[in-house]
Amino acid sequence: MRSKPDRDPGSSAARDAIARGPVWTLRGTPDYRRINAALFVAGLAIFSLLYCVQPLLPNFAAEYQVGAAESSLAVSLATGLLALSILVAGTLSDTLGRKNVMAASLLAAAVLNLAIAFTPNWPLLLLGRALEGMALGGAPAVAMAYLAEEIHPGGLGYAMGLYVGGTAIGGLSGRVITGFVAEHFGWRAAIGTIGVLGLVAAIGFMVLLPPSKNFAGKPPARLGLHVASLLQNFGKPGLPWLFLCGALWMGGFVTLYNYAGFRLQAPPYSLDQAQSGLVFSLYALGTLASASAGAAADRIGRPTVLLGTVATGLIGLVITLAAPLWAIIVGIGLFTVGFFGGHAVASGWVGRLAGPAKGQAASLYLLAYYLGSSLLGSIGGLFWTSGKWPAVVGFIATLLVTLAVATSRLWSLPTPDADR
Repeated sequence: MRSKPDRDPGSSAARDAIARGPVWTLRGTPDYRRINAALFVAGLAIFSLLYCVQPLLPNFAAEYQVGAAESSLAVSLATGLLALSILVAGTLSDTLGRKNVMAASLLAAAVLNLAIAFTPNWPLLLLGRALEGMALGGAPAVAMAYLAEEIHPGGLGYAMGLYVGGTAIGGLSGRVITGFVAEHFGWRAAIGTIGVLGLVAAIGFMVLLPPSKNFAGKPPARLGLHVASLLQNFGKPGLPWLFLCGALWMGGFVTLYNYAGFRLQAPPYSLDQAQSGLVFSLYALGTLASASAGAAADRIGRPTVLLGTVATGLIGLVITLAAPLWAIIVGIGLFTVGFFGGHAVASGWVGRLAGPAKGQAASLYLLAYYLGSSLLGSIGGLFWTSGKWPAVVGFIATLLVTLAVATSRLWSLPTPDADR
């Protein structure tokens, strides 16, 4: 099935339309609902494909005789290569069109996920995950750029929140389905199942998403000019702090979920694969949290809401130190609410501060976001090895305190809309 191509960026009609000003998609219109549905599906596919192996880290450690930190490479390699490929994807989307790049990304990642189910050894599994991360790089940043270009600023926070909510459901479904299927049929069947669902999501995305109205394509830039243009974003007030916020939030979030499985499958809890996988059902809270935080940011200001999400995450993190299983679940739930709310606010804010270079700014934000996942998520394994859960909590708490400091630097930031 072929997606309807974006408006020809080189045509005089397209250039004239852009020159007259943006044709915003307003909240409540049929196109607004189609965009939200399509990007929700895209977010679902991205996170389910990217993180479906996270509940399987103890399985990998046992089957391939590797440690917790090394088993986490199945996550970190994918997120690290995704982070790097995002920069290329943003440039490609400036030339080829937003929808085309996103559709190709989702299809390629789903096919690679299916292939990973048949890999015969650990090195090939890691290679497959690295390639899948590269393929997925074409979706997240381009999705952010598409929303910022097409949605009226008054409805952008809510739309971005719904997209992030889709990532929450994707993270939930990918992990929980993986846990249950792996318990009964093995981890290969679990990964294959997520690959099939990813193909279905990719097709649904192509059917639902309307072509861009405000996209003006650019000819491919020389590498030097592209790098210089990217670096200009670091000179825009607020953007570097938002990049840091994304890296710290994602690093703490991935660390928490990477090693929660090791804790819950060990005594005194001794949960099996399916039971520990149910912990990821807390991702459902992220859907409500992201949409609510995005809408609240539109109303009462982004800095206030962003700092509130950090406080929520810290409270939840401290609660996970308690011994009862129910307290651990409550703590992880609160942390999840904080993360998805914070990501929705920060990612939506990037598009508002970036000006015309929305695609590049979104790429840099997600570069930081996924590098945080890759590097900090693996570093967290060293804390688990040295001091188990209390050491992991101390590491994540340090990240969140630093995040609060970065957020405070955004408080008095002048913004193009009434954010304060």
